[in-house]
Amino acid sequence: MTATSAAVGAREVVTGKRRRPHYFTHAFLILMSLLWFLPLGWAVYTSLRPYGDTGGNSRGYFSIGGSYNLNNFFNAWSQAELPLHFLQTILVVVPALVLILFFSSMVAVAVSRYSFRLNLAMLMLFTAGNLLPQQVVIVPLFRLYLALPMFAPLSDNGIWYDQLFGIVMIHLAFQLGFCTFVLSNYFKQVPKEINEAALVDGATVWRTYRSVLLPLARPALAALATLEFTWIYNDFFWGILLLRTGDKFPVTSALNNLSGQFFTDNNLLAAGSLIVALPTLIVYFALQKHFVAGLTLGSTKG
Repeated sequence: MTATSAAVGAREVVTGKRRRPHYFTHAFLILMSLLWFLPLGWAVYTSLRPYGDTGGNSRGYFSIGGSYNLNNFFNAWSQAELPLHFLQTILVVVPALVLILFFSSMVAVAVSRYSFRLNLAMLMLFTAGNLLPQQVVIVPLFRLYLALPMFAPLSDNGIWYDQLFGIVMIHLAFQLGFCTFVLSNYFKQVPKEINEAALVDGATVWRTYRSVLLPLARPALAALATLEFTWIYNDFFWGILLLRTGDKFPVTSALNNLSGQFFTDNNLLAAGSLIVALPTLIVYFALQKHFVAGLTLGSTKG
């Protein structure tokens, strides 16, 4: 008998209760997992079948049999020009992610580590931005992007509209509040004595932020980086709204190129969607340890 099982048995003897198997909980979790995997599995199955086996008067999508191959993946890769649009996505995600984490960490340090009259009001202002539905600002934002001037090389037409810079800025504006809220709660748990010790050693506010507080926030920053990468990468709405040139579309918006005006090959679209989803899975599994550590920060004391 192991020490753990002995401790559990002793606790059951003292309390007079025995742990009952959670059959209902396990069954519910298994059912939810199957429901969650069903659309993904159906997309994989559809992507392996040619359109001739599913569309028109053939077997249909809810059928078994026919031929199975990877042609849809190769066709989606070439027809949607995914390498080009993956590059455009990188040019949006990387600057947006760096700017969001940089500015939100600075604001979080200011409102959580230093006391001044408007620190709470500033935090509420940044947080309130998350309560604004993005669809509400479509019309004024569209007109604003047409009017705002921008110099080269950030813009090739002299305005913000139809520029990757504009997509980066809109993500910065909408994601800054959430990251500030999360990081401010994290920095509040860091003892104030650390700031005092750095001040005694002659460190400036900037040096304290860069060399002391920022390294301590690596787990929180890693968790936020994983979330923000997923959200920004998967964005479809702003790319379609604020970009006009097809070559500038991020990869999720470029999937729209696989839909024709009168005909859509759903098998091809399923294959393209699976290809586009791979980077988010790779990033999540690569940063999974840091992501879980960041989520559990502050859950225990001592």
